[in-house]
Amino acid sequence: MTPATPSPIVIDAARTRASLPFDRLIAALREAFTVGADVPLRHHHFMRQPDGSTATILIMPAWQRAFIGIKIVTIFPENGRRALPGLFSSYLLCDGETGQHIALIDGNEITSRRTAGIGALGADFLARKDARRLLVCGSGRIASLTADAFRAVRPIETVAVWNINEAGAARLVFDLRARGIDAHVATDLERAVGEADIVSCATLAHKPIIKGEWLKPGVHLDLVGSFTPFMREADDEVFRRGRIWLDTYDALKESGELLDPIRDGVIAPSDIRGSLAELCKGERKGRTSDSEITVFKAVGNALSDIAAAGLVWRDFSAKG
Repeated sequence: MTPATPSPIVIDAARTRASLPFDRLIAALREAFTVGADVPLRHHHFMRQPDGSTATILIMPAWQRAFIGIKIVTIFPENGRRALPGLFSSYLLCDGETGQHIALIDGNEITSRRTAGIGALGADFLARKDARRLLVCGSGRIASLTADAFRAVRPIETVAVWNINEAGAARLVFDLRARGIDAHVATDLERAVGEADIVSCATLAHKPIIKGEWLKPGVHLDLVGSFTPFMREADDEVFRRGRIWLDTYDALKESGELLDPIRDGVIAPSDIRGSLAELCKGERKGRTSDSEITVFKAVGNALSDIAAAGLVWRDFSAKG
């Protein structure tokens, strides 16, 4: 008789969240981008919706010696009208030696926390050391984590929040203040960008919201929201003025943020300064002066997912 195969353990959102504090997560991400893993280009599948919007299915595999991981993500941009998040995901973690399915982990927590963590890790190489003023564009799940993530790597003192829906910004500001963070709603986006040391965009925008002419010398711009050819958060002038870094070179194939200005001759692939892996390995130097404008474009990467999932599993195994 064939022995029964144990079912994967389900690790819920609360347990996943507790296993991913940003100090430990950012350290795990740094190690993962230094060591590496096998990460095929993720699968995109687009579904036209009755309301005219486009929903997306992402399938993101990765593997290394210890683990195999597959994340399945569904993105429905119009879910805000249904009072639902725009993104849902689940993460299947497998044993790297046997392939046994060992855990089904809350993918929403992995995605949101590793996304904020990747932005913060990029900023640790690219933002000024004295960056104290953070502007968050967006008010969703990832935006709500941005302040905590960036405070793990920079001495952030004040946080401004802008959102196309001001009520959403106000809700996030209320939450940040409840956590002891000096936060306020930014009603004038141009002014807020001009005052910030770090600008982090975590929106589902399809048209640019950040203009390059607003960027002051020395600012760091973190773009983590756009991840398909149809999405953009920054205009062409941002890429003309800024020194551009990527979480992964897959961004050159996936993000409208880069595809559009490359198509239009605004920038060339050779203008890309490097990737997060190259920064973590010490192969490239990040910020070189206090006056340069740095731009970090992240589309998300299965390497960061498997790093986060492995951290969750090790924490779960240690605590039982």
